[in-house]
Amino acid sequence: MKIVVQRVKRASVTVDGSVTGSINHGLLLLIGIHESDSKEEIDWCCRKISKLRIFEDEEGKMNHSVQDVEGGILAVSQFTLYGNTRKGTRPSFIEAAKPDVAEPLYDYMVERFKKITNLNVQEGKFGAMMDVELINDGPVTIIVEK
Repeated sequence: MKIVVQRVKRASVTVDGSVTGSINHGLLLLIGIHESDSKEEIDWCCRKISKLRIFEDEEGKMNHSVQDVEGGILAVSQFTLYGNTRKGTRPSFIEAAKPDVAEPLYDYMVERFKKITNLNVQEGKFGAMMDVELINDGPVTIIVEK
């Protein structure tokens, strides 16, 4: 599993002209699911991300989690995170989980965030062409891999 975590002032996802998910202050997650991933990796990532201290405290130090600041989470599936560019100039995506495996795991991740946090958890639309808009806060971008 590979997740790009971006601290945002706001973010939204639009599919075919309709907003499917939108948050204010919080985390935008670009989620790549590997062919060998399971619910165990998702559980670990959800715990890690929900407690990741990347929000500033009163002294300007990154000491607060998204839960501490009562932020939102916007989850976006992105198989292209597993684009392998070692050979040639066209990425290979063979390490990315196929949709029949990835979609249930993505859905599970969204539900886990809703279950383990009391945050506003929003999502994109799995497999769709999405317009993702964000105002990066910092910018602060972290890659979480399991």
